[in-house]
Amino acid sequence: MKYINAFSVLPDYLVEELQKHVQSSYIYVPSKKGQRKNWGELSGYREKIEKRNDKIRQDFASGISIEMLADTYFLSEHTIKKIVYSR
Repeated sequence: MKYINAFSVLPDYLVEELQKHVQSSYIYVPSKKGQRKNWGELSGYREKIEKRNDKIRQDFASGISIEMLADTYFLSEHTIKKIVYSR
């Protein structure tokens, strides 16, 4: 999370009003409902994991064993099973 100086994003009167209640502290301002991003959406990591999992499912469908997939993708056999048997 990146911290921003209130004076750079809020009008002076609003900062002064906030200072009446909180000074030299951090305030968390949550996103509006429905605007929050899911885990990994901003960084693109969620898409990367989905592509990896799709490839694992394709490899499994083509006959590669769970043990071999675990070794190839550096995951536990339990994790591979969860991937290939889901959906």
